[in-house]
Amino acid sequence: MSAVREQPPEGRYGRSADERADRKLKIAGAVLGTLFLAMIVWFGWHHVGGSRISAELIKFDVVSDSEVQVHLEVRKDEGVEGVCTLRSRSEDGAEVARKDVVVDEPAGRVDRVYSLRTTARATSAELLGCTPR
Repeated sequence: MSAVREQPPEGRYGRSADERADRKLKIAGAVLGTLFLAMIVWFGWHHVGGSRISAELIKFDVVSDSEVQVHLEVRKDEGVEGVCTLRSRSEDGAEVARKDVVVDEPAGRVDRVYSLRTTARATSAELLGCTPR
């Protein structure tokens, strides 16, 4: 007895619909994978390489019920100007001061004390972030 074939002879009728669909899926997957990888590289480059200014809040001092002094150290590329946003909060967590300070000194490292006028007695100060201008 001979064995019964379940598929047509190979190569006799061309490629099957399943093979064509598999090829299209592979191409679509490769294109989408390449686009996803390019997007990840672009976001990473802008996050790491695009940011040319950073800062650290060294300390803050509550001078009075209406003033807080913030000691800020900014590191940046020489000649780059930036803006850093500072915020102060009261004991109950309400924001009592917010200030955008311009860092336009040409040096690569800037160490300054900024004064924030508050609407009530502050208990904390924080650096929200810096962006190049």
